[in-house]
Amino acid sequence: MSQGCRWPAVLTIAGSDSGGGAGIQADLKTFAAHGCYGTSAITALTAQNTIGVQDVFPTPSEFLGKQITSILSDIDIKAIKTGMLFDAANTRAAIAALEDHYSNSDSNASNDSKSNVAIPTPTLPPLVCDPVCVSTSGHTLLDPDAISVIVEELFPLAVLVTPNKAEAELILNLSSSPQRQSRRDAPTLPRRIETLNDMLLAAQDLLSLGSKAVLLKGGHLVVLSEDVHRISEKHPSLLIVRDGILPDGGNMEILQANTNSAGVQLVVDVLCQTVENDDSDDSRQKPGPRMTLFCRPRIDSTNTHGTGCTLSSAVAAGLALGADVSTAVRRAVRYTYLGIIAADPTIGHGHGPLNHFHSMGELVVPRPTPTTPYPLTTLLIHRAGDAWKAYVEHEFVRLLGRGTLPRENFVHFIRQDYLYLKYYARAYALLSAKSTTFPSISRATQTVLNVLQEINTHKAFCASFGISEDELEQTPESAATAAYGGYLVDVGMRGDTTLLLIALLACLLGYGEVGLWLKKNVKKNKSGDTGERGWVIMDETDNPYVQWIEDYAGERYQAAVKAGLELIETRAASDPPSRARFEEWFAVWKRCTELEKGFWDMAMGLS
Repeated sequence: MSQGCRWPAVLTIAGSDSGGGAGIQADLKTFAAHGCYGTSAITALTAQNTIGVQDVFPTPSEFLGKQITSILSDIDIKAIKTGMLFDAANTRAAIAALEDHYSNSDSNASNDSKSNVAIPTPTLPPLVCDPVCVSTSGHTLLDPDAISVIVEELFPLAVLVTPNKAEAELILNLSSSPQRQSRRDAPTLPRRIETLNDMLLAAQDLLSLGSKAVLLKGGHLVVLSEDVHRISEKHPSLLIVRDGILPDGGNMEILQANTNSAGVQLVVDVLCQTVENDDSDDSRQKPGPRMTLFCRPRIDSTNTHGTGCTLSSAVAAGLALGADVSTAVRRAVRYTYLGIIAADPTIGHGHGPLNHFHSMGELVVPRPTPTTPYPLTTLLIHRAGDAWKAYVEHEFVRLLGRGTLPRENFVHFIRQDYLYLKYYARAYALLSAKSTTFPSISRATQTVLNVLQEINTHKAFCASFGISEDELEQTPESAATAAYGGYLVDVGMRGDTTLLLIALLACLLGYGEVGLWLKKNVKKNKSGDTGERGWVIMDETDNPYVQWIEDYAGERYQAAVKAGLELIETRAASDPPSRARFEEWFAVWKRCTELEKGFWDMAMGLS
């Protein structure tokens, strides 16, 4: 066997696509994109392009077996993927070649004739079976005998099988599943998969056919976000993985308020795995399946040719690189999803191929999508989750919402906020000075004018708490105010206008987030409900701070939030950051969220 190979070798046993979008061509490109060395055994040649398949020429089964044996006898294969096997003879030939070379028991050993030392027979590496048996148009590609061989002889060798909806229906209708027959909720034949709940049941039935895991692909099933929500409530143990969709919670009310995700169609894949209950002391408890839903927005694209081949090959590559099944599937789903987004629509006149090499050009900030229009901000908030939560769910905010914040703490806060606004206006003045176009100069200048207008509102608000303008001006600046304001000016002096926008964004978005959450919870309290996350919010008629909440939840401030979001996202999209530059952005964002928390710490401590 070869020694010292830096790239783990992966074997694909599948058909050839002369158009290059599917089959071994897609597999080999996917292996290479993941840093793996691809090898192939071809089951059939096809004359096809993006429009369709014009002819098929099968590989003789004996020759297919020789291809596999030739590869395995020389190259240390770390994972195997099977695709279109063509017929029962080729399927049996592939299985026989694998079984001849591998053994699942180290007890079968050969002796080295020179040293008389027992050498264990190699164990079958992770095998991913993509049971290609139904075309996109719904035509059966394999005869029932071949499908039976795949299910009865290949599935038990596989760590994962990856059928789509039509393939799962065909397999289940041709197979006898004892698990399905014993379940009272199992439908009678013919089996159809029409809902997300049907997918969960079908995945469990497919798992009973012998593989260690099943990934039931949902590309041909329309699912809405409400469907995912309902199924997760019905099955609390489900793990939901969202890609390109705003996560539930996470203090992202400002992003959700500016995102129209209602009625967005999703693609949901279901991973069902056999899990041993090693931690259970109850001997009566049987091992049960673990279910994971991989959800992402449906993409309106014709560049979907070879999606199944690509996904299964990406899983095999992940396994060859040492990932477990769940991690390999999660990464493969995302890789395939991005491959569709990044595809070149000019290739061919029909269903074109994915972009298998999209990952070679690093994209630190994802591209905007209809369901995630603010990917940079989403990434910043999510990555600095603990700091962001400590800021927007601060005890000061909780007491403010309850209406129980001591008056002296709030007065101390609004005095210091008045002084902070001077720094804030100066920072935007720096942004205006450093801007190079009239629109950008205008935007920054208008913000300064808005702050000056807000100062008058701030003075009037302070007066309602008995604080005169002279008292505001005579207020000693706290250490927290000086630290935060000084940091803003320091960032502004560095010369990078985008970096300054990131620094200013933490204040803009944080107060918008707090305003929306408090307003939302006040409304819930009026209907008799408790606030979210256990917040008990006082009715607005009894809350002395309701005007503050209204100001930051109001249309005027939220319009400024939306403008800020669109500005920073436009910057990131027009000039995508390198990894090093993004890390600089993130460091400033996190520091500003920490300084914002420190500002409220100051108000609570009256320091």
